[in-house]
Amino acid sequence: MHSRKPFYILVALLFITGIAASVYRGIEHSVPFVPGKQVQSWAVDAKVSFRGTGEPAEVSFSLPEDPAYEILVENATSPGYGLTITNNAIDRRAIWSIRTATGTQDLYYKVTLIPTGQDKLIETAEPQAPAVYAWPATEQAAAEQAIEEIWSRSATNLSFAQQLNKVLNANERSQNIELLLTSNTPTKLFIRMLHSKGIPAKEVSGLYLEDQRRRQQLSSFVEVYNDGEWHLFNAEDGTQGRPENLLLWDRSGTSVLDVIGGVNSQVNFSMLQDTRSALATAIDVMKNDNALDFSLYQLPLEEQSLFKGILLIPIGVLVVVFLRVLIGIKTSGTFMPVLIALAFIQTTLFTGLIGFLLIVAFGLMIRSYLSELNLLLISRISAVIIVVIGIIGLFTLLSYKFGLSEGLTITFFPMIILAWTIERMSILWEEEGPKEVIVQGGGSLFVATLAYLAMSATWVQHWVFNFLGIHLVILALVLLMGQYTGYRLLELKRFKPLAGEK
Repeated sequence: MHSRKPFYILVALLFITGIAASVYRGIEHSVPFVPGKQVQSWAVDAKVSFRGTGEPAEVSFSLPEDPAYEILVENATSPGYGLTITNNAIDRRAIWSIRTATGTQDLYYKVTLIPTGQDKLIETAEPQAPAVYAWPATEQAAAEQAIEEIWSRSATNLSFAQQLNKVLNANERSQNIELLLTSNTPTKLFIRMLHSKGIPAKEVSGLYLEDQRRRQQLSSFVEVYNDGEWHLFNAEDGTQGRPENLLLWDRSGTSVLDVIGGVNSQVNFSMLQDTRSALATAIDVMKNDNALDFSLYQLPLEEQSLFKGILLIPIGVLVVVFLRVLIGIKTSGTFMPVLIALAFIQTTLFTGLIGFLLIVAFGLMIRSYLSELNLLLISRISAVIIVVIGIIGLFTLLSYKFGLSEGLTITFFPMIILAWTIERMSILWEEEGPKEVIVQGGGSLFVATLAYLAMSATWVQHWVFNFLGIHLVILALVLLMGQYTGYRLLELKRFKPLAGEK
């Protein structure tokens, strides 16, 4: 006896691969599992202003690079200026340049961002130990004494930073700290004391995202390295951790804005919160990451629309296989109901049912006349096709005349399938009688209706187009049902007398 083990292994592999591919696409590329999902986005405008001195000017402006936010779109407007965006290991910067800058100059940078949920600042490479800060002679003794006192109460780089931040923002500071703060800002003092112990730390700039805010400034924070991760501190108010609405604009530890050939430079920020489609957002992200090589979204819109219809066919096939193999419903043709269901998607269910019944009824009448002429099969079917086209054209014209826009969609019915359906039903009428025609015709419409309901579901259309792995799952289910050889559900009543009454 032939072993079925390889078959079941194949089915399992198809099922697992399909599920894994779909889950991977949803997690890795952020494709939403639910259609219509919305995500939050932020539109941020940065306005760089300075006064030109009549000389060549070059403006270097740091650009955001925060793992907690994904950049969807960014652009810069600078009439008359040359623009270069550099991207190196340290930071990303926009560099504007012009031969002559005189008077007030305004440069604009616009960016659209979405949250990624990745709040941790992971560092893959161990940062270099900072140079030990050389304290002025007037501050050295106070600094060393304060540092050693705090160091003795800590165990790690992180705990030292925590204790230091607490001391700098205490209600009652020691004389040493007060002395040091007279010539250092809390942020600078925080970094210098960390560097004195060889702890990697750098000043970074962040922007608080608040809806409809204008003329906002960057705030200073300090990143402290400990065990492969950067930890955020605000030395000005003594807080630790990333605020929920904070965008780290510059993490290089260098200046945010450098202007050569101008004075009185400044940068102001405006922002606006919005929502956008999660699917459209995922597509934009994949475009930015060049991840559309094996996606249907790289196709032209016309081909995308075509595939959206084609990829619904496996759903209809699954419904047909289930209803025929397990339930036992008879249909006229094996997969004709699937094609009728596709037509229903274009015509709507009610209009499609009425149109189908009218066309088939008229076609059967014409076919009964053609049968009396004793024509060959090819000629008979060809004649039926021509008649079907004529009937569809007549119905469409009448619908237009009477203002019934729904009737205009009847043209979406597949002509060849209708012709074959009429021919098969006519032969079935002659061989089996009208009862069998009603059974198979009614079964076909019933199956087509269920297939239409499955294929027209929004979440189904979303899944079959955006998660191609689901088609492997459908294939696995079809193969599995193909192995079923037991009684169909509708056959239980038919064979009940053979079982005898108990």
